[in-house]
Amino acid sequence: VQFVESGGGMVQPGGSLNVSCEGRGFVFARYEMSWVRQAPGKGPEWVSGIRTDSGRKYYSESVKGRFTISRDNKKSMLYLEMNNLKPEDTALYYCARGSDSNFEKPLRGQGTQVTVSS
Repeated sequence: VQFVESGGGMVQPGGSLNVSCEGRGFVFARYEMSWVRQAPGKGPEWVSGIRTDSGRKYYSESVKGRFTISRDNKKSMLYLEMNNLKPEDTALYYCARGSDSNFEKPLRGQGTQVTVSS
């Protein structure tokens, strides 16, 4: 099982970024998926989850209304669209199997860095 995250970068507060994750080595379409982030000196924080058929999507209170999760099972890809970014969104963003705070651990990818700063 492997995840390859990409698309991070630096943006000013209020800006937008899209991050992506490719799942490899397993049948992606069979698993609920999540985005998880980890800020320096803190533990992993669940951000958003999605069911296998995209029928249900879940968000933490801190990102609800600003972030949108989606997936493409044919491409084994997971996406996170992030709008109205805030400095507290700065973190390494990872994808993981599972659709809620009980996501699979340990985190397997290298993560993609999102930095929100003026």
